[in-house]
Amino acid sequence: MKLKNTLLITFLLLSSVVDADSYVYVTDMVPIPMRSDNSIQNNPSNLIKMLDSGTQLKILATENGWTKVKFENTVGWMISRYLTSNTPARVQLERLRRSSNNNQLSLSKQNERNIALEDYILELKKENTALSIQVGKLESEKKHIRSTYQDSLKLEHENKNLRTQTLQLTAELQLLQNNSTIDQDSSSRNWFIVGALVLFFGFIMGFVFPKRTNNNRRF
Repeated sequence: MKLKNTLLITFLLLSSVVDADSYVYVTDMVPIPMRSDNSIQNNPSNLIKMLDSGTQLKILATENGWTKVKFENTVGWMISRYLTSNTPARVQLERLRRSSNNNQLSLSKQNERNIALEDYILELKKENTALSIQVGKLESEKKHIRSTYQDSLKLEHENKNLRTQTLQLTAELQLLQNNSTIDQDSSSRNWFIVGALVLFFGFIMGFVFPKRTNNNRRF
């Protein structure tokens, strides 16, 4: 790291104007002072602020082992050997820690999503089972309704045949009753005629035989 810092300082010393996009960091040491000019003054002090290790600074210029930098809205001078172009281990560690925390947070969120997804899948399985049971019941009910419908059609056909037979039997019975009435009427007429004939012949015989008896008596 010392070799890298030496190369950086050499580069800074050779250049008095630095690219505006160049940045350096405070090295992995104690907080480093930022001063208002490129010298150390104690009375009065030219100290502006103390910058912690890993603080990113924008390079504005270099002069006599000093580097003019900008931190946020503050511009000041810092000793060049306390600056490095490499990201300090502290900063890298902090980045890794944040990355690890973010990864853990993402992992935790992913685990929560996985748990929620597993619960959702379980609910879907339960719903699927319930639907399967319902479908089975509906199929059974459908078969029962179809069987009942077929039985009702069969009964309706049988009832129709029975009604037809009943009508036929009723017609035959009516015909027999009519024929019986006709026979009774005919028999009554016959007996009436026979009775009339008997009465007529009886009248004739009663009228004729007495006359013959009287004639025989005369002779």
